[in-house]
Amino acid sequence: MKKTEIFDSFISSLEGISDDMTIMIGGFGGQGGQPTNLMLALKELNVKNITLIGNVAGISMITGYGWIDEDKKNAIDHSIFFENKQVKKIICSFPVPAQRKPYSEIEKSWKNNETIVEIVPQGTLAEKIRAAGSGIPAFYTKTGVGTIVEENKETKIINGEKFILEYALSSDVALINANHSDEFGNLVYVGTSRAFNPIMATASKLTIAEVDKIISSRLINSERIGTPGIYVNRIVSKNNEIS
Repeated sequence: MKKTEIFDSFISSLEGISDDMTIMIGGFGGQGGQPTNLMLALKELNVKNITLIGNVAGISMITGYGWIDEDKKNAIDHSIFFENKQVKKIICSFPVPAQRKPYSEIEKSWKNNETIVEIVPQGTLAEKIRAAGSGIPAFYTKTGVGTIVEENKETKIINGEKFILEYALSSDVALINANHSDEFGNLVYVGTSRAFNPIMATASKLTIAEVDKIISSRLINSERIGTPGIYVNRIVSKNNEIS
């Protein structure tokens, strides 16, 4: 069995990522299993004109929920990429909090016509990603029928009910987070990190996993593996020593 490549730094693990790529970023809400160190490395890499795909985007900076950068005392979320003028488009379910002010970096970018924001219902977004990883090009769903979600989309009547045709959603790169991995890239998740990280791993050409620790394959609980290593190209941890 071929081992997944283990990197000794977050920035080096992003080797090959360039301008104009589509990048999925895992996470659910607030901290919610996001690959925070990989996100900071992506900002440092400073690639431009990227398309981001994620569930939530700019809520942590406003609400205070999320991972805190101890140096800057700021919550970290997708807003860092908009502040850095790296994003041409984001596809997400929940880009901003309900409160209107102060405006998030995503809202500022959208209002200034610097970024396209495409909002997709959460369940539909998850299924679009899952479908891509399963080799399913499109599917029909009732979610959004009779709303603006239906606009400019193909519909079909099935058993007397209207459904919307939605297409699978894949990416060039997925940046995901897991609790731990073995040297073969088999990933074990905890909590809400199970939501989007596993499906994103299967829907991307290149999957890079940030993990809390790397353990020996002799010690990993095979019943807990959420993503088989065949889907994971690279793993990186603050401590890359295999325990």
